[in-house]
Amino acid sequence: MTIPELEKFEVVVNRPDSQKEAPVESKSWFQRSRVLRRLLADKIAMTAVGVITLLIAVAVCADWLAPQDPNKASIADRLKPPSSAHWLGTDELGRDVLSRLIVATRLDLLASFEAVGIALAIGVPLGLLAGYFGGVGDAVTSRVIDALMTLPPLILAVVIIGILGPGLTTAMLAIGILIIPSIYRVVRASTQSTRSELYIESARAAGCGHGRIIFRHVLPAVSAPLLVQASFAASAAIVAEASLSYLGLGARAPQATWGLMLKEAASSLATSSYLLFPPAVMISVTILALSLLGDGLRDAMGRQNKEGGK
Repeated sequence: MTIPELEKFEVVVNRPDSQKEAPVESKSWFQRSRVLRRLLADKIAMTAVGVITLLIAVAVCADWLAPQDPNKASIADRLKPPSSAHWLGTDELGRDVLSRLIVATRLDLLASFEAVGIALAIGVPLGLLAGYFGGVGDAVTSRVIDALMTLPPLILAVVIIGILGPGLTTAMLAIGILIIPSIYRVVRASTQSTRSELYIESARAAGCGHGRIIFRHVLPAVSAPLLVQASFAASAAIVAEASLSYLGLGARAPQATWGLMLKEAASSLATSSYLLFPPAVMISVTILALSLLGDGLRDAMGRQNKEGGK
């Protein structure tokens, strides 16, 4: 070894501890990235957050915000156009449309959360285990998920509802089962890319068990793409619930959901077309807000990943 090389070697070896590279630690994506700050800077995404927050507030306070009893029928007031007494008019049974629309917001959001919750409760553990351990379990689970994805979604939902009986809870169970494959694939792919990271290897070398590594290190790493997928899944659940309720397979009268209100409005479309617009607008606005939020999260993470690769 030459003298200059020896001097460089001594500088590296004798470097103070404060200047040595710190070990890589597992942190949540909020802590270790700029995703949250980039999301807050996205005006469109923040507008979507505001709309979703408003919808949640309406759902929570539906009983106080509804001006009238949403299920109170009055034949004398049937199919009246919007007025000061009924801001959005009345339906074919004389019920206040605005009151039913407000109550339907709570039922639709709860139904969406229920479907996504079922998908997360099943898809996340399966994706984590399959992506982390691999092997035969991964192969078998992936083939089952692939087979589930080949089935027509609407037909599968109709079969499940036909077996368990119609109703909003049954419809959300069917929708949740249909969402599982998308959740599983996202979690599995993210887990496979995370398990080879340096901090995972360090955790194994330190003697951490598989359970601790999965829940302490892998799960926070997959939470970001999982959150994006969950926002898109929630919008899909809103559409699916409206479709099933319109077909008479979801919510049952006297429940008020946007899909059921569309079905009721269709019977009076020739004489009272105004009944169609309130639930259609609410469905469109909710889906658009959830989709824009998902796009904002995906864009923020995409820019973060590009910066991290530089």
